[in-house]
Amino acid sequence: MPPLKPPPPRLLLNGVSCMRNAQTVLRDINVSVHDGTALVLTGANGSGKSTFLRMLAGFSRPSAGEILWNGHNITSPGVFQQYKLQLNWMSLKDAVKEKLTVLENVQWFELLEGKHGKSAPAIELMGLGRLMNEKARMLSMGQRKRLQLARLLAIDRPIWLLDEPSVALDAEGVKLLEYIIAEHRKKGGIVFVATHLPIEIEDAMSLRLPQRFPRRKTLVDLVR
Repeated sequence: MPPLKPPPPRLLLNGVSCMRNAQTVLRDINVSVHDGTALVLTGANGSGKSTFLRMLAGFSRPSAGEILWNGHNITSPGVFQQYKLQLNWMSLKDAVKEKLTVLENVQWFELLEGKHGKSAPAIELMGLGRLMNEKARMLSMGQRKRLQLARLLAIDRPIWLLDEPSVALDAEGVKLLEYIIAEHRKKGGIVFVATHLPIEIEDAMSLRLPQRFPRRKTLVDLVR
């Protein structure tokens, strides 16, 4: 029998570049991503980490190259409608509704998905169980980030795009983040993480984006 061919990548970035404000932010990116993969994006401020995620989310288009999902270009109208249903986007803007309770904040997003029953367990897992019926305006920054992560779990989509997910989390919160990423990958989920803080993700691929502009000298450099 001929050897079995490996499965094609779920996502393929083929020679992708991206421009913003007439400046090239990303240049000739090639990445092959299979189910269960994690890709960690690092780089200096302004190197294009968030731009990379926004491009994957379809908020901006590549200026060159292509992004393929299941072998189809995600910018194709019919394909994008299906592709976007696979995405779970988490940005620094938390979209927390201050007047709703913690539970209602997660249930509202779950309802939009036509799902139910995952909100309370997700909130408990993220350590917010005792605050479930509290108004979200009472939450600290770290608790708001945990609420975002609970929402991520309740919505339960296969591709996670996480922009600085550990910002504002304490050590316990970071451990919970690492745990839910690992569990998501065990189910075949895909995780993209843009971060400048260390996050332990086993067997993750790493892509360090180059600095776009020469770093300006600071007073520290001048006195050396």
